[in-house]
Amino acid sequence: MAFNSAFSWFIRKRMYSIDLVRRQPVEVQRGLFNNLVMEGRRTSFGREAGFGSIRNWRDFKRIVPIRTYDELKPWIDRSKSGESNVLWPGATQWFAKSSGTSSNRSKFLPVTNDSLESCHYKGGKDLLALFCHQRPDAKLYGGKHLILGGSSSLDSMVTGSYTGDLSAIIVQNLPFWVEARRTPSREIAMMDNWEEKVDAMARATMREDVRILAGIPSWMLVVAKRVLDFSGANSLGEVWPNLQLFMHGGVSFAPYQAEFESLIGSTRFQFDYLETYNASEGFFGLQDRLSEDDMLLMLDYGIFFEFVPLTEWESENPIALELRELEVGVDYALVISTNAGLWRYALGDVIRITETHPFRMQVVGRTTSYLNAFGEEVMVAQADKAVAEASALTGAQVREYTAAPLFMRLDRTGGHQWIFEFAKEPQGGLELFLECLDASLKRQNSDYDAKRSGGLALQFPEGTIARVGTFENWLRSKGKSGGQHKIPRLSNSRDVVEEVLSISKAKFRADPV
Repeated sequence: MAFNSAFSWFIRKRMYSIDLVRRQPVEVQRGLFNNLVMEGRRTSFGREAGFGSIRNWRDFKRIVPIRTYDELKPWIDRSKSGESNVLWPGATQWFAKSSGTSSNRSKFLPVTNDSLESCHYKGGKDLLALFCHQRPDAKLYGGKHLILGGSSSLDSMVTGSYTGDLSAIIVQNLPFWVEARRTPSREIAMMDNWEEKVDAMARATMREDVRILAGIPSWMLVVAKRVLDFSGANSLGEVWPNLQLFMHGGVSFAPYQAEFESLIGSTRFQFDYLETYNASEGFFGLQDRLSEDDMLLMLDYGIFFEFVPLTEWESENPIALELRELEVGVDYALVISTNAGLWRYALGDVIRITETHPFRMQVVGRTTSYLNAFGEEVMVAQADKAVAEASALTGAQVREYTAAPLFMRLDRTGGHQWIFEFAKEPQGGLELFLECLDASLKRQNSDYDAKRSGGLALQFPEGTIARVGTFENWLRSKGKSGGQHKIPRLSNSRDVVEEVLSISKAKFRADPV
C-alpha cells in the first residue's frame, strides 16, 4: 500500500511536467538547449569547439558539425582513459557497450549520472505514470516487474570506469523503489550465459506475482515460452493472472503482436501494450496514448533534438531543422546533443512525425537499414507493416525476418529476397504470404509499386522459410545473444542474408513468379 500511495503522488507530479512538454514543446527544448551549452562550456570539447561564442542554436549549428561515433570517438577515448571534463562536466564512470544491429565492432557510449537520473530512469517512471493516469484502477505495485535486459555483467577498467550493456549499468544503479519490485534476482540478472539465464529466469519468475513485462519483444517471447514449458500452463494468464502491461521497445511490435496475444490468454485485468523509444544514447519517446501507435517525443530528458530531412541526409552539408520547422508525414534522421556528452551526434534512426504540438512520432528505420538497390526506398516500418498484414491475411506468426536485394543479372531482373522464421507458418503456403506482402508494399510505397510494374525493375519477391532458431543462432555466431540485441531487418548488401541462409539450410522455398 505504501508503494501505491507514493507512486500516486509521483504520478500527479510528473503528469504536470509531461503536460508542459505537450503544451510548450518548443520552449521546453530551447530552455534545455541553453542549459546543455552552459554545461558544455565547462568541458574540453566545449572549449575546443568554441562554446563560449554560442548565443543561440544557429551559432551552435555553425561551429559544431554533425558527428558520427567514429568522429566523436577520440573524446570518448579520453573519457574512458579517466580524464575528467572531456565531454560532460566531471568524470564519466560508465560506458554502454553497443554494436547496434549491423556492426560487429563495439561502440562505447558515455553514460553519466545526469543521463541516468534525468533520462533513462525518468523515462521508465514516466511510462508508468502515463499508464496509471489512463488506467487509474491498475494495480501494478502489488506484484513484481519482470525486466529483461541483455548481458548484465560489467567490465572494470584500470581508470575505475566500467563498460557493459546499458542494462547492466541500469541494474547496478536502480533506485530502491524499482529494485524492490524487479524480478528475477540480481544474481540471475547478472548471469552472462544467455541460455542458462533464460532457464533460470523462467524458473524463478513463474511462481512470482508478475504484473509487468519489460523488454525487446523477440527475447521476451523466448522467456515466456520457457515459462510455459516449465509450468505446464497453456497461457501466461494462467501463470500470472494479475499481468497487466508489456512495456516493449527496440523493434517494431507489429510482427510479434499476434503471437503475444495467443500466449497471454486471459488475465484478471485488461492487458495493455506500451512502446518505448530508448537506446544506449538516451531515452527519446513514450507511447502516451493506449489507443494510438505513435509516441510522444520527450523533450525534458536532457536531450536536444535536431532533425535532418531524410532527402538531405547524404548531402555534404545536410540541413538540420528544429521542432517548429517539422512537418507531419515527413521522415527525419535524428541528431542529438545530450547530458551524457554526445554533441550533434548522428543517432542513425529515422522517425516520421505524426503530429505537432504536441510532437509525436514513429520510428520508421535506420539511415543504414532500408532497401534501395533499385530506387524503391523501402523503409523498415513499411516492411514491418507488410509482414504484419500478410500474417493477418494468412494466419501466420512471424518470429523473425530479414531481407536484401537480389541483384540484376543477364538472365534475371533484380528483386528482394526475404527470409522468414515462423512461429506459425502461413495457411496457403509461402507464395500466398509473399503475394500479400508484395501487395502491401505496393499500397504503401509508390516507388516500390512503380518498380514492380511489369516486373521490369523488380521481380516478384523471393522467399525462404528458415528453421526455427536460425536467427537466434545467427546472433549467437556474432556474440550477440541476449535481450538487448536485434535482427537487422533490411540491408542493401547480401552479407546478413547469406550468413542466415548458410545457418538455416532452408526446408522450403518459393520461387519468383
